[in-house]
Amino acid sequence: MYKFICSIFLYLIISVTLVFVPLVDAKEVEKSSVPTTTADVTSPLEVLELMVKPLTVEELGIEVEGWLGLLKAKVREVSVTEISSRQQKAGETVAQSDSAGEVAEQIAGQRSRALEHLNELHAQRTALIDRVKLVVAEFKTKGGDEKKVELYNKYTTAVSGRKVDVSDAQAAWVTIYGWLTSEEGGIRWIKNISMFIFIVIAFFVLSRLLSKALSKALEVSGRVPELLMNFLVSGIRRLVIIIGIIIGLAALEVNIGPLMAVIGAAGFVIAFALQDSLSNFASGILILLYHPFDVGDVVEAGGVSGSVNSMNLLSTHIRTFDNKLMIVPNNDIWGGVITNATGTDKRRVDMVFGIGYADDIDKAQHILEGIVSAHKLVLEDPQPVVCVHELADSSVNFICRPWVQTEDYWTVYWDVTRSVKERFDEQGVSIPFPQRDVHVYNETSM
Repeated sequence: MYKFICSIFLYLIISVTLVFVPLVDAKEVEKSSVPTTTADVTSPLEVLELMVKPLTVEELGIEVEGWLGLLKAKVREVSVTEISSRQQKAGETVAQSDSAGEVAEQIAGQRSRALEHLNELHAQRTALIDRVKLVVAEFKTKGGDEKKVELYNKYTTAVSGRKVDVSDAQAAWVTIYGWLTSEEGGIRWIKNISMFIFIVIAFFVLSRLLSKALSKALEVSGRVPELLMNFLVSGIRRLVIIIGIIIGLAALEVNIGPLMAVIGAAGFVIAFALQDSLSNFASGILILLYHPFDVGDVVEAGGVSGSVNSMNLLSTHIRTFDNKLMIVPNNDIWGGVITNATGTDKRRVDMVFGIGYADDIDKAQHILEGIVSAHKLVLEDPQPVVCVHELADSSVNFICRPWVQTEDYWTVYWDVTRSVKERFDEQGVSIPFPQRDVHVYNETSM
């Protein structure tokens, strides 16, 4: 008897479980298929963004469908109201043609109210579109179906925007005025454009301040070459401005994600197409890092001699001694020999003077030493060198090698050359020129 009662009791428990558990599961499934973020359609976008952040991709799919349902209903309501407005317009026209003034005024009043209500509906539709886009973006970020995302975006694009019937002056005016005064229309875009302008101007001012501060800091350090300093200062200024423009575009509600993807893809294509320019770019970076020359230095690089005028990442501008501006690719400079005449503060002036074989070499050496020692720009240390160098074909050659400050090189060269000619003429020392003796022998015939 006891076993029979226990069996009956166990059978009842199992039966109840089998009956109620599916009901509970069905309720849970039904509950999970109901969107939770659509309870308050007027919630700010910032709040909605926080609400959808913890949801999974499956839950976000339900939320997207819920918001799309609300959007579809609102679009349908907009369409019905527009149809009603057009019918009222037709009725007003008929009443006016039948000289039914009171009826026409009554219909016109109803139509005016309908147009105002239509503006409200458009604003509500715009707000719903913003929320649908937000939820769809989150759905895509968490791995949602790309085809569904594309369909959602196409639908929101198709139902957005407003058409102005220019043939109906009243409707056109109400539509334009309503959009300008709407929080989701003109006021919103005025705020966005104002914010964009403010952000760009603020970042422009910030770029100037940062570049000036960086320039002063580098000048105080005194260890950074001018070329590298110019590159860093201009680079930080441009970088800050670009960041400001991107943030400003985000304030304009421009989706910068696809923009960044396009920039990345375009960068790859451009890099492939501009290989030579990138080679110059890399050479420019190396020149800035190793700084073999600076602005104002007299160099011979890339087959060009002159003073460095400026430099960018692709080319170096060298002003030649006859005042021609030569633009030399950085790759040509870095791939060859770079001679920096002003890389040191002292230079040796190498000159050669020849005298005739019949002249007194001691006298000539004494004249040369006197000219060099008397010149105020010649340095005492290192000492100048004046020596007989070679016995050439037509002359006895002296080398004259005084040391000077780099900036005084050509002054000393020209002064000493002129003085040598004048003193040799005064002292009767000849400066021979190449000559050849021809000996003619007369042969008599036998």
